[in-house]
Formats: sequence, C-alpha cells, structure tokens
Amino acid sequence: MIRILFYLAVVFLLGLGFAWLADRPGDMVVTFGGYQYRVTLMVAAVAVTAIVAAVMLLWWLTKALWNSPYAIARHFRARRRDRGYQALSTGMIAAGAGDAALARKKNKEAAKLIRSDQEPLIHLLEAQASLLEGDHDAARQKFEAMLDDPEMRLLGLRGLYLEAERLGDRAAARHYAGRAAGLAPQLGWAAESTMEEKAERGDWDGALALVDAQKASRLVERDVANNRRSVLLTAKAMSLLDSDFNAARTAALEANRLRPDFGPAAVVAAKVLFRQNDVRKGSKLLEAAWKAEPLPDIAELYVHARPGDAVLDRLARAKKLQSLKQNNPESSLTVARAALGAQDYALARSEATAAARMQPREGAYLLLADIEEAETGNQGKVRQWLSKAVRAPRDPAWVADGVVSERWAPFSPVTGRLDAFEWRAPEERLGHLIEQQDETAERVPIPSIRAAQPAGDDIVEIEHEVAPADAGARPAKGGQDGGTDSPEPKPRDETILDDGDAEPIRLPDDPGVDPDDDRENAQRRFRLF
Repeated sequence: MIRILFYLAVVFLLGLGFAWLADRPGDMVVTFGGYQYRVTLMVAAVAVTAIVAAVMLLWWLTKALWNSPYAIARHFRARRRDRGYQALSTGMIAAGAGDAALARKKNKEAAKLIRSDQEPLIHLLEAQASLLEGDHDAARQKFEAMLDDPEMRLLGLRGLYLEAERLGDRAAARHYAGRAAGLAPQLGWAAESTMEEKAERGDWDGALALVDAQKASRLVERDVANNRRSVLLTAKAMSLLDSDFNAARTAALEANRLRPDFGPAAVVAAKVLFRQNDVRKGSKLLEAAWKAEPLPDIAELYVHARPGDAVLDRLARAKKLQSLKQNNPESSLTVARAALGAQDYALARSEATAAARMQPREGAYLLLADIEEAETGNQGKVRQWLSKAVRAPRDPAWVADGVVSERWAPFSPVTGRLDAFEWRAPEERLGHLIEQQDETAERVPIPSIRAAQPAGDDIVEIEHEVAPADAGARPAKGGQDGGTDSPEPKPRDETILDDGDAEPIRLPDDPGVDPDDDRENAQRRFRLF
C-alpha cells in the first residue's frame, strides 16, 4: 500500500512538472558536430525522462540476466524447504495423533529436504517417532544428543526427565529437572520437581525460594503460591519446633497468616502460642480453623490447651467448640470424648449416638464401646459395638495417592507431590462394601449350593442360614444308575443374629460342633462372598 502511494506521488509530481514547463514556453539549443539542434523545452524534458527510463529498464534487464542462475537456484531451494516444512508439520501432527508409521515416514522426508542442523524440530520428531514405536533407547539417545546443542538443551532435558519418570527413576528425573531449573527457572515442570526434591530432603528454605521465584515471575497464581508457601512454612515449623523455637514460631505464624483455614498450620501455630502461655490467641486460631474444617487434632489441642484444667473445664471447652460447628459428627465426638473423661456417661452416650446417626463410622462405634465398658462393663454390648465398628465405614484421615496417614505430611510419600494430603474418608475395603450392601440392600433369595458326592454318602446342603447338625443332612437315595436324589431345600430363615455374637461357621459334619448346642448358637449367617 505504501509503495502504491509512493508511485502515485511520483506520477503526480511529474505531472505538475510537465504542466509547469508547458506554461513557460522556451527553446533549448544543442550544438554537436557542427550542427545546431533546437527543440522546445517540453520536448527536451520528455526526451530526458525517456532516456532515464530506458537506462533504468536496461539496467534492470542486465541485472536480472546476470542473477538468473542464482534466482533459479534460490527458487528451487525455497520450494524444497517449503516441502520439508510441510512434511515436518504433517509428521508432528501424526506424532501427536499417535500415528507412528506416518510420523516416521514424514521424519525421513523432512530430513532429506531440510538440513537437521538448520531445524531442531527434526530431532524432536525423530525422538517422538521412536517413542511411538516403543524404541525408548533410541529416543533417550536422541534426547542426550540434544544436550550438546544450546538451543535444544532444555528440550533434551525435558525428554530425559519424562523418560526417567516413565521408568520410575525419581532420582534421575529430579537430576534432569534440577539442571533445567538452573538454566531456566521459569520452567514450571522443572521448578515443581526441584521443589519436591528439596522438600523431601528437608531443605525448606530452598523450596521456599523457588516458590518466591515462581510468585515473582507470575508463573503461578498468587493464591496457589501462598498455599504452597503455607505448606512449606508449616512443615518447617514442625521440624524446628523442638530445636529452634523462635524460627518455628516465625514460620508457623506466617503459615497461619497466609492460610488461616489450613488445619495443620493452625495447630502448629497454636502450639507455639500455647508454649508462650498465650492461650487466648492460640484458641482463636484453632476456632477459625475449626469453622473451616473440623479436625480431631484441632479438637484435641483446643480441649487440652491448659494442661492444668479439670475434666469439667475441658468438657466446657469441648462444648464451646461444638457451638462453633453445630450438627457436625466431629463436634459431637469431641464432646462425647470430653464427657467420657468427666464420667458424664449420659452426655457421652447421647453425643456419640448423635455422631453415629449423622455419620455412621468406625470411630463413633468404638467410642460407644468405650462408653459401654466404662459405664456398665457389659462385654456382650461392648462386642456388639465393636462388631459394628468393624463393619462401619472408616474414619476420615489424611489420604494422598492411596496412602492413609493419621498425621498430616507436607508431601506424598509415593510421588513426592507437594500438598498432596487431603482430609477425607479412605477408600473402603471390598469386604466392607459387600457387608454394607448386604445390610442395606433388599434381600434377594440365594439359590442353594449342593455338593454332590458318590452314592452312599451324605449330601451336604448349605443354605443362606446353616441349620444345626441334627437337621442338616439327609441320607442320599441311590438309584440303579448310581445317581443321587437331592433333598428338598428347607425354607430360608430370615432371622439374622447380631454381629456382635458371630462365631466361625462350621458345617454339620465338623467334629468341632457339639450336637447338643441349641439352634440359636448353631444358626449363623453364611455369605457367599
């Protein structure tokens, strides 16, 4: 567009010049070779312009002819390069789609059309094709070769890091990540892995420096950076609590300031305040964290904030904590434990029962068993509550990557991921799930299982409810062909005894069963799972 405007401006100026000459008549006389030539000024101007244009055109033609071999070669080189980049683009798309054959084909085509030292992506495509073909050794060799090229060094480190992660070699993976972080701290994957490695070694200050660098470069959001910093400061305070109290106090208070609703940070901050006899401020921190997420550690520390308190004072503090989070099973369990310590069995039973009603789980039934044993000493009822506890869902705990821990940890012991632990109910065991389904689902008739034996022997029939020895088996009736006739199945007895009195099942022919036992002790629930 600018060129067009320039050309129009030149033409416009030429027109103005010729118009100016036309308005001013005159002659131009040229004497050459004894002859005198006289022309008008306009003709002379047109002639000069034509001569200049002819010279310029002649110079352009001469230059074009002189450079024509180079221009032709450059045209073919550009066409070859375009074909190479088209093949490279198609190969990268094929590698992303998982088409190993097409990726390898286009890689070879691109390598023929483009020099590999001019385009690093050819090495990347070759490595990706090797990975798709399952040739990981060749891919690693290609990534290692990239380390010699400054432009491709980070790419090679990234590839070697991923290969080490695939092989489960965390040490090698973090070695490559550390090298990449040293060259380019802005790389998120390198900084994350290096941070996890420093956290596992207990180098909290080094990990905090990486978090600060990420926050300063705006690689992560401010809230994410604050959460990570709070986790690292909490872990640092926990590690220094017994060795360097002042440093632990500074780290704990900053961690709680960055993340007031984070339970572990509130607990360690309250501990350092309690050691300084600042019970009021420490209790405020625990109350704020309790409102966000009730945790047993918070309740335990809050109730026992003053070691010299009487049991009734602890019960009063437990009730205050309950008032902050009403209709919550953890609040009810806290009051129930404090009431049990104060020997207020009625209140303890009431709160524990309320907790079990709101959230039936293992801890509530175990507490009810403790209350029953402390109040009445009835071992039958204690076993009944223990049986329910065994079958109940598990209590919430700190869970990370399938690992269940009673205490919080800053990183996962499996993957090393920072801030991986979450407070939630662990995954139920398969046996528990089956038992819960049996207790809550509608009963479906289960067909009898008959174990046929040779003629002359007894046929043992196992129903959903096992009958006593004197009513279980009937003699088999042998036919001429040696077959057996199965006895008629007896009706199912839907009576299920309390799980607290359950005993191992024995078949009628088990010598361990006393024939004189009554039906109530012999009849047991039999599960097919």
